[in-house]
Amino acid sequence: MTAPVVECLGVPITAHTRDSAARHVVHLAGRMREARQGLTDEPGASGSRRGSDVHLSNAYTLALADRDPELRDILRSASLNLPDGQPVVWANRLLHPTAVLPSTRVYGPDLLTDVFALTQHTEVNHYLLGSTPQVLDALHRELRRRYPGARIVGTCSPPFRPLDARERRRQVEQIRSAAADIVWVGLGTPKQDRWAAELCDALPVVAVAVGAAFDFVAGNKPQAPHWMRHNGLEWLFRLGCEPRRLWRRYLFGNARFVHGVVRQASRPVRTGSGVVVEASDRLNPGGLVRHSREIPARIPEVRP
Repeated sequence: MTAPVVECLGVPITAHTRDSAARHVVHLAGRMREARQGLTDEPGASGSRRGSDVHLSNAYTLALADRDPELRDILRSASLNLPDGQPVVWANRLLHPTAVLPSTRVYGPDLLTDVFALTQHTEVNHYLLGSTPQVLDALHRELRRRYPGARIVGTCSPPFRPLDARERRRQVEQIRSAAADIVWVGLGTPKQDRWAAELCDALPVVAVAVGAAFDFVAGNKPQAPHWMRHNGLEWLFRLGCEPRRLWRRYLFGNARFVHGVVRQASRPVRTGSGVVVEASDRLNPGGLVRHSREIPARIPEVRP
């Protein structure tokens, strides 16, 4: 089973379905656990192996990356970028008409809850990083209620100001001591994307930059109705809920995203190479990514 990887505004996006995205994250977590425990024969697989950073990429994320070289480089070298936004799905289908791509996105809150559901009664350890202490407590309670068999080994609500080097090291050590396999990072774009990549440079974990999923799953903020989410209108619902905070993001971000899609559509199409790579392998940070990546046909077995 494979999922195609296509370029959108210079960023490689793996065109997963909701189900295959969750299984891919679980697969990555199993690979990281095996690497830490020395249970794999892969060259260089040890406690020093780099982690796998997963980014939920919506139109705003890609618009930011279009003008921020540092963020663009992070996403281009990420382990996995998922289409968290119906406009991204539509753009990919427009830009790559010959590719067989899903018609729906991978929604951050769905990914979070799906992975928790899949990892109940297994050894997979979850760590929650981000948001306020109140939201984090509510999220922790809600996940415990829905998935009593899942293992949450730690939580952290860091200060909103930038952390100094000593504070970042302390945070890394807390996550290491908790033996986390998956770290859910809800710090807002682009901060969460930078921290997920930095965390994976320090630890063999799966760090998922999951956006506003903490607020939605915790019940701190209302979600748009399903019909709005399905038709690419979630941004309008959120703008109506928080106009003063989000108007610049959607006015300028959406315009830049559309401009970037038009710019890319006007370029000559380069053909792909058809190479298949392992699910947890790094994307090529240089040039276009022109391959499919191998996805496990079933959820990897994890020992209870």
